[in-house]
Amino acid sequence: MQTHEIARRFTEHFVGAGHTRVASASLILDDPTLLFVNAGMVQFKPYFLGDAPPPYPRATSIQKCVRTGDIDEVGKTTRHNTFFQMAGNFSFGDYFKAGAIEHAWNLVTGSQAAGGYGFDPERIWVTVYETDDEAIDLWKKIAGLPDERIQRRDGLDNYWDMGVPGPGGPCSEIYYDRGPEHGKEGGPVADEDRYLEIWNLVFMQDIRGEESPKYGHLPIGSLPKKNIDTGLGIERVAYLLQGVDNVYETDLVRPVIGRAEEFSGRRYGANHEDDVRFRVIADHARSGVMIIGDGVTPSNEGRGYVLRRLLRRIVRSSRLLGVQEPVLESFAEVVRDAMAPSYPELESGFERIAAVVQAEEEAFLQTLTAGSRIFDTAVAETRKTGSTTLAGDQAFQLHDTFGFPIDLTLEMAAEQGLQVDQDRFRTLMEEQRSRAKADAKARKVGHGDGSIYRAVLDTHGTTEFLGYSELAAEATVVGLLVDGVAVPAAREGDHVEVVLDRTPFYAEAGGQQADTGELRGASFTVRVDDVQSPVAGLRVHRGVVTNGDVPLDAAVVAEVDTARRMSVSRAHTATHLVHAGVRGALGPSAAQAGSLNAPGRLRFDFTSPSGAVAPAALAEIEDEVNSVLQENREVQAYETSMAEARKLGAMMLFGEKYGDLVRVVDMGDYSRELCGGTHVGRTGELGMVKVLSEGSIGSGVRRVEALVGLDAFRFLSKEHVLVSSIADQLKARPEDLPERINSLVERLRTAERDLEKVRADAVLSSAGSLADGAEDVGGVALVAVEVPGGVAGNDLRALASDVRARLGARPGVVALFSTDAGKVAFVVATTQAARDRGIAAGKLVPAFGPSVGGRGGGKPDLAQGGGTEPAGIPAALDALRAALRA
Repeated sequence: MQTHEIARRFTEHFVGAGHTRVASASLILDDPTLLFVNAGMVQFKPYFLGDAPPPYPRATSIQKCVRTGDIDEVGKTTRHNTFFQMAGNFSFGDYFKAGAIEHAWNLVTGSQAAGGYGFDPERIWVTVYETDDEAIDLWKKIAGLPDERIQRRDGLDNYWDMGVPGPGGPCSEIYYDRGPEHGKEGGPVADEDRYLEIWNLVFMQDIRGEESPKYGHLPIGSLPKKNIDTGLGIERVAYLLQGVDNVYETDLVRPVIGRAEEFSGRRYGANHEDDVRFRVIADHARSGVMIIGDGVTPSNEGRGYVLRRLLRRIVRSSRLLGVQEPVLESFAEVVRDAMAPSYPELESGFERIAAVVQAEEEAFLQTLTAGSRIFDTAVAETRKTGSTTLAGDQAFQLHDTFGFPIDLTLEMAAEQGLQVDQDRFRTLMEEQRSRAKADAKARKVGHGDGSIYRAVLDTHGTTEFLGYSELAAEATVVGLLVDGVAVPAAREGDHVEVVLDRTPFYAEAGGQQADTGELRGASFTVRVDDVQSPVAGLRVHRGVVTNGDVPLDAAVVAEVDTARRMSVSRAHTATHLVHAGVRGALGPSAAQAGSLNAPGRLRFDFTSPSGAVAPAALAEIEDEVNSVLQENREVQAYETSMAEARKLGAMMLFGEKYGDLVRVVDMGDYSRELCGGTHVGRTGELGMVKVLSEGSIGSGVRRVEALVGLDAFRFLSKEHVLVSSIADQLKARPEDLPERINSLVERLRTAERDLEKVRADAVLSSAGSLADGAEDVGGVALVAVEVPGGVAGNDLRALASDVRARLGARPGVVALFSTDAGKVAFVVATTQAARDRGIAAGKLVPAFGPSVGGRGGGKPDLAQGGGTEPAGIPAALDALRAALRA
């Protein structure tokens, strides 16, 4: 049975049982606790937690998942994947344990002719949480399982949560006995290779805190309703139904191994070490394509780092199989062809995926070449000392200088039979982080405990948003928080959080900054500085009580700062236009990767694997956007179904979660996106868009910054005044300025070169007087002085060589120092007679280098270096004299 068919049967089974089919969420969701979606229930978390009412009592989905904790196990076992598809059925306060067990049993053991999977009921085993007698009784009653095929296990095995605070509960897992040839008797507790887990039924009823019940800690509370969350591993079922030896040989993964066989000329199944490499390539290629498909690009942190690690392991595994040519794009093509029937966006977005993997492979091949040489040297040095541990300093240098991920260093060291001093590496990394400037702002989640917001939501329902059509509205205060605590009233001067039953205020989302304004009651005023949505459906107004006392249930007039809202709306509309312009110029590989819409300005981030946008292309984008403004197109916003939005070609942003009903913002045929933000009525209201800059903010990600409306006009006005001033100074027309300035710059460079020559001649002319002033130190003619004038390195070497020549046949040492901009440069030269006496220039440097805060080196006849402490030159000269006397 093919994998796509396995997924289809699961969906049809549960749709037929009254479940709503829900599309897979993106691997990237707005959840600060997760790098990637790692379970089918993630997109349903708000319903389990009670943060939002579920739109259906039952649901089913085939969810894309990535789990990064198993990367090192990939290829070594029969069952580990980083990317996998989790089929799940979910009940939100509807059915519970009995229903979950009955649905699962019927699908697993139902005949294939009737739409089931056809597993032999006599080979099914289950495990339950150690105290869950109810589940045991249900398995006996519903499935007729005997006691010997039901096993109790502790929380480590049969309690499920997401690894972070949130929903959880005891679970029951379904296993299939592969037979005695695959391991020993005794059920899952004895051998999980022979008894393969295929389905986990979670009886979701608890809220876990910082410490998990997996380890014996008590839950911190109960969920509002008892729910069901199950997860069936599509790949594991395919592995069993297709009669192959492991998940890497199933129909959607094995083709990548086939392509790797073609590249390498080696055969899968012939050698264990090669087989592990083949499996790593197959698993990581699929994971990498799926992650890129959802908008991630390689980087050195977070999701981007995981992606980079996956792609680089593919390249290195290919190298170990003897493949030297680029491979990533070819492997990506195989993944696309295999997975597109279920995920058509891989086909439509493949140009961008291919561009990303090409750029990463090129970059890594350069890193691999340079870093491997350094690694080999470090290994040789380690073995020379008799140690079996690679120094943490060397691992850090590989990471910091050559871009080698520590995981790669660990892997390569293990292949050489060495360990790595990871403690020292981590210490150095932490020191580096401490020195670096923190560049991430604290996430705006508010002051209050989430349960307080949920309590308001449960009592009063969601906040009705009026802001698309109104900027002032009457409302009622339904929630008040001061310092994170719910209060019946807030006093003048309090920093307060106010929840209204309805509001025209836009809460920060989608890159658009929040509205500001006022809440006015009969005897009070609240200045609103920020609006956030800490739980889905609730809008919290944050600000200061500027007058009077605010009681609960008070009537207010909520009024948005209209000028600011319009300025932000213009920026948001301009962002859509810039997005369309960038995609039109660069192609579909330019996908939005972030944005900021603030009063009068915007910031738009996008993926660009090919690098910088040419200035001419950027100018064309700006011109095109302003042409759309001049056409004064109508900006329409309307709600429609997701299917209709796809048919219309609306852009959907990676990482965003969309429901069945979506809001489309349409600017004719030029721009059409899904968006919940606020916009102007016609493009002409923007007035003008002026692009200020374009630059890199990370590997494969670029940023455009622009001004909109009056801010753009004011910027251009200032530029005009500046240009006019320069034109007056240079007595030239503005259009002639580039040529005039280039001419002046060239003349200045010529003058600097002439001045440098004059200075160099003057320096060199002093060689005779310096040689004549040599002092005798222990029978050696020493010329040791600070040369004035900031002499450059080449000139300093030339002068030292000239002075040395003038010392003739005497044993002589020349040490010249020069300072410039707080830095020290030095050169040491020795005569042949001095070298005959064992005096080497390179060995003299350590004697005086520390005095100037520097170091250097070289050959016996000439050495050079630098330092950071000019004040230490006199001490350095004394140290040099002392070294010659020794």
